[in-house]
Amino acid sequence: MSAETTPAPYEPAPHAGLGRPIRGPRALTDDWVRFWHLTYNIARNEFKLKFFGSALGYVWQVMKPLLLFGVLYVFFVLIVHVGRGGKPSEQFYGVQLLGSIVLFTFFGEATGGAVRSVVDRENLVRKIQFPRLVIPLSVVLLCFFNLMLNLVVVLIFALISGVHPMLSWLELPLILAMLIVFATGLAMLLSALFVSLRDIQPIWEVFSQMLFYGSPVIIPVVAVREKLIPNHTLLFHIYTLNPLVAVFQQFRHAIVTHATPSAGATIGSWAGLVGPLAVTAGVFALGFWVFNRSAPLVAENL
Repeated sequence: MSAETTPAPYEPAPHAGLGRPIRGPRALTDDWVRFWHLTYNIARNEFKLKFFGSALGYVWQVMKPLLLFGVLYVFFVLIVHVGRGGKPSEQFYGVQLLGSIVLFTFFGEATGGAVRSVVDRENLVRKIQFPRLVIPLSVVLLCFFNLMLNLVVVLIFALISGVHPMLSWLELPLILAMLIVFATGLAMLLSALFVSLRDIQPIWEVFSQMLFYGSPVIIPVVAVREKLIPNHTLLFHIYTLNPLVAVFQQFRHAIVTHATPSAGATIGSWAGLVGPLAVTAGVFALGFWVFNRSAPLVAENL
């Protein structure tokens, strides 16, 4: 066969069927559909693999907050009598306690799980070009799946306890949005810092425990306010800058009972929510900035 009739070797079109190439390593990509599709699929696969081969499966996901709720309820409610003073704000305290535990469980799992997320995926980071930000975001999304399961348990427990459906339940997406944004900002920050500073993990474990007891999980905000105001007003305002305070308090007010003051009423006014909202936005912006700057250098530091 002559050279003129010899067929040219097959050369596949570059990136055929794979979408636009990702220039990297970077934190983000220009192809947002591909970005969110990758994030969702990583989280979904992790969710399926988490209980693969387990006899009880997803039941284990709700056991952790329920067991913690049982221990805290026995010691702090039945023995120490927290939330049993007969005040209107303490109505349905058991439901309020369980709801706060479930919300903090999401926060603790999302932030704690994100710390090692980039390092644990070292092989992917070194060998594959993809937007690095999908790693901590997939961890947060996985914890969100778990949160949805746990909130179903909270809803069932609330209805059994006598909580009636309220129009304010429509506030739940906004409450969860603030919690998710805060957790995502910390997840990006912690995962980026851990690459070059391995002390971040034990430091965050200690700080997370401090946040648990420093947030209104067990002790209602109303009780904290009574102890700190008027002698320690500044300390109370510093306490309310914690976004978890506003999230947990508004959840108790909007989802459980209106007898519990709203987050704005507890702080003093709705304008007082500017502080925790600003902290939430600031943490998210800082987390993204640090992660975005460190993304090109991750492979070098692993």
